[in-house]
Amino acid sequence: MRVNTKAYGSIEVDERQLVRFPKGILGFEKFKEYALLDAERQPFYWLQSVDVERVAFIVVNPFLFRADYELDIDDAELAEIGIQDPEAALIFSIVTIPADGSPMTANLQGPLVINKEDRLARQAVLTDPRWKTKHDVLAELAAAKKAPC
Repeated sequence: MRVNTKAYGSIEVDERQLVRFPKGILGFEKFKEYALLDAERQPFYWLQSVDVERVAFIVVNPFLFRADYELDIDDAELAEIGIQDPEAALIFSIVTIPADGSPMTANLQGPLVINKEDRLARQAVLTDPRWKTKHDVLAELAAAKKAPC
């Protein structure tokens, strides 16, 4: 399938890269189909709408900079996307990179949960007060490297 992307122009995407959000992503509910693409810089990825080129998100695995990250998601919400076992899920956080040079942040309050098998996904909303919509990724990476093992 050919997809027009914000980062790479028009590219060919394998169907295994496609992800469906039946309820959309908060604020972008009308966009349901996305492609998960490698970004030029690891460990980041692009979550690109297959319908609208300008709708794309940079995402990252939150466990890379917050080993203590915990998701308390209702089993019914996970069942909506066919997840019975947490091992069947990929977890991503949406990253914001402000144009004004302020710190790059990740949304740990609203993780994206993707069923690895059938690629159905949803955005969860966590109520744990530890997780905010703006976690400074680089500061937390630096803190994690300094933490004792």
